[in-house]
Amino acid sequence: MAWVVGTGLLLGLLLIAMGTVTLRTGWIVPTARRHVTRPQLHGIGALLMGASLVLQSLLYFGALPSVSWETRFYGGNALLLGGMLLLIVSQSLPPRRRRDPA
Repeated sequence: MAWVVGTGLLLGLLLIAMGTVTLRTGWIVPTARRHVTRPQLHGIGALLMGASLVLQSLLYFGALPSVSWETRFYGGNALLLGGMLLLIVSQSLPPRRRRDPA
């Protein structure tokens, strides 16, 4: 079981790194570039999902003070689903229209 949680920790750290890069530079993974219309929302969503995976992993390994299982379950799921929602919104909103200087 520990290797599954460790894999989640690594994926969470990767998501945090990708979200940070997206917020700082606007760079998106090449496979998602065509679909993402709001890079800021995409970066925040990746950060939330990564934070959820990292926090759940650290709580499992006992690196953080123990909290009740309800707090872990509902808090982790809220972060994960909030991040997923932001990723979906960042891809489903129409592109912004640029105003032509007239």
